Formats: sequence, C-alpha cells, structure tokens
Amino acid sequence: MAKNAKSSVDKIVKKVNKEFEKTSAQIETLINDAMKHFDSLQHQVQDPVRRLLKEVDELREREMKRFTDEFERRLEEFHELQSNILERLGVASKEDIRKAEKESKKQLKKAPAKSTTAKETKAKAPAVKKAAPKKAAAKKPAAKKAPAAKAKKAADRSDLTLVKGIGPATAKKMKDAGITSIDQIANPSAADTEKLKAFSSIKGFDQLTAEAKKIN
Repeated sequence: MAKNAKSSVDKIVKKVNKEFEKTSAQIETLINDAMKHFDSLQHQVQDPVRRLLKEVDELREREMKRFTDEFERRLEEFHELQSNILERLGVASKEDIRKAEKESKKQLKKAPAKSTTAKETKAKAPAVKKAAPKKAAAKKPAAKKAPAAKAKKAADRSDLTLVKGIGPATAKKMKDAGITSIDQIANPSAADTEKLKAFSSIKGFDQLTAEAKKIN
C-alpha cells in the first residue's frame, strides 16, 4: 500500500511539473509575442515622428535656401544699380577729361604759330589772322585720330559692361561662365544661349541681346 501511494504521488508530482513547464513555456511565448507587438507599436509611433521631423528639417532648409537666394538676388540688384550709377558718373568724368585733353592739344598747336609770328614781327596782328588756316590744317590730324578712337571702342568687344543692364559683378560672372564677348550676347549660338539662361533673373534680361546689337 505504501509503495502504491508513493508511486501515485510521484506520478502526480511529475504531471504537475510537466504542466508547470508547459505553462511556463506558454507564458514565455506570450511574453515574447507581447514584446514583439510592443516593438512593432513603438516603430509605428516612432516612424511617423521621424518622418515628421525629417520633413520639418527639409522645409526649414528649403525656406532658408529660398531666403538666402532672394537676399543674394536683391543684393546683386543693388550692387548692379550702384555700379550703373558709378559707371554713368565715370563716363561723364571721362568725357570731361577728353575735352580737357583736346583743349590742351589745341593750345599746344597754337603755341608754335604764335612763336613764329613773334619772330617775324611783334606788331603784325594780320600775321596772327593768317595763321588761322594753319589751325584748320592742324585739325585734320585730330579728325584722323577720331576713327582710331572708334576703332578702339569697336575692338574692345570683351567689355560686357558696355551692354546696358550688365554691371561689373554680372560681367565677371558671365566671363566665368564662358560669355567673354559682346558678340556672344548680340548673336548667341545654341551653347551661348544655354549659358545666358543662367542670368535670366537679372533685370532687363530680355533686352540684353537688343542692347548688345546697338553697340558698334
């Protein structure tokens, strides 16, 4: 009787242990499944947040770039306007210098005529009047110099600032891009047209070709 009771107890203990192990395995499986679901939920929550933060960063970068580009464009327009005003003032001063040079040349040409008349006679006023045709003759070389000056202007086709609407800053950028001559603006090739498209944002871009054609 004692042996039978002991064997039955052992069977019960083994059965309980087996059920306990089975239950423990089920609990562990449930815990693992719960952890997997938790990780999945965590990713589902974190991924939209990460995407949202990424979109916010991209939006901020786009807005900063747009603001920077707009600021640079306005600053460039201001510099071009300033350079155009300075260029106009510079052209006026050059014209004054040229006039002063012409007057000095005339005075230098008059000086030999007066000295020759003084050697002939100090009191002969008519001799001074007769020297007037020599002044007309002296003007002929000056007339010949005028085409030379025009030739210089015509030869200087690399000065892009002669085109109305192009300042020094834009001219430098155009030369860096490969536009080194006014002819490339007046009669652009297909390649030059592509290069010029990079400057479509400047003021009066549509008139650049017409303005370049006006320059002889």
